[in-house]
Amino acid sequence: MICRELVDRCRQLTTRITSLDSEITAKIAELAPALLAIPGCGALTAAKIVGETADIRRFRSRHAWARHNGTAPLPVWSGNRERHRLSRTGNRQLNAALHRIAITQAHYHPDARTYLAQRRTNGDTSSEAIRALKRRLSDVVYRALITDANRTNQHDEPLAA
Repeated sequence: MICRELVDRCRQLTTRITSLDSEITAKIAELAPALLAIPGCGALTAAKIVGETADIRRFRSRHAWARHNGTAPLPVWSGNRERHRLSRTGNRQLNAALHRIAITQAHYHPDARTYLAQRRTNGDTSSEAIRALKRRLSDVVYRALITDANRTNQHDEPLAA
């Protein structure tokens, strides 16, 4: 009896999750189509980015947004070699969303794979190469958010009488 109730509850929750997922997908497709066009950025990741960013126009530049999302590199020196490490500051939810996109692209997107291979050939470790890819993706996501904000702003303006 208990098992049957648990299975029924799991089915109900699965139905609810599917419903919410399709609702989020429809909303985010309307709000951020340029963001969804980025390879590796699904509807839930895009929704997380849009929600955590609030309004991209509040950041003065792509660099300010990179500082906010934690992808701006921090220089460190070891001997005579200058390196950069991952910043532990910034919005960790945005950083995690960018990390999901980066890992997806590292596995499936040819341009990202080429970039990572080039970084490793130049002496970066795997984690340094991923950090660099995340910083590049931060700029790509910033431009997509600006495009979506400008498109949304044009549709929200009232018509002149």
